[in-house]
Amino acid sequence: MFRGITALNLDTKGRLAIPTRYREALQEECDGQVVLTIDTESACLLLYPVTEWEVIEKKLEALPSFNRAARRIQRLLIGHATDLEMDSHGRLLVPTLLREYGSFDKKVMLVGQGKKFEMWSEDLWLKERETWLGEEVNTDELPDEMLSLSI
Repeated sequence: MFRGITALNLDTKGRLAIPTRYREALQEECDGQVVLTIDTESACLLLYPVTEWEVIEKKLEALPSFNRAARRIQRLLIGHATDLEMDSHGRLLVPTLLREYGSFDKKVMLVGQGKKFEMWSEDLWLKERETWLGEEVNTDELPDEMLSLSI
């Protein structure tokens, strides 16, 4: 389970070090093999342990390819999916194309989302977070499961 937010730095080669608290879990779950792809709704990247990604990929592949919306999602998520492997120092090399999509400069925010991480440029994360915090919640748009959640 990945949770919490961590500020990371990309080095000059485009590598970032996965925080040590997640490295062991990634080693155990997927031998350090991960998949990085784009988010189709925001300019961030999604980082999955390969075992989690394979479940999603099967579901995406099962979508009807003649459905325009399904085909769009397949092209974007599977098309951008990139296999990565943590090196012996727990680093991942983020490909240039994906760094450009996420507008990554030096500072990156790694946001735990349960079974995956989101990776955001620090500037965009701060901007979006402020927007989300300022939004009024319309309870009509919430799934029923959220209405009964007590936190």
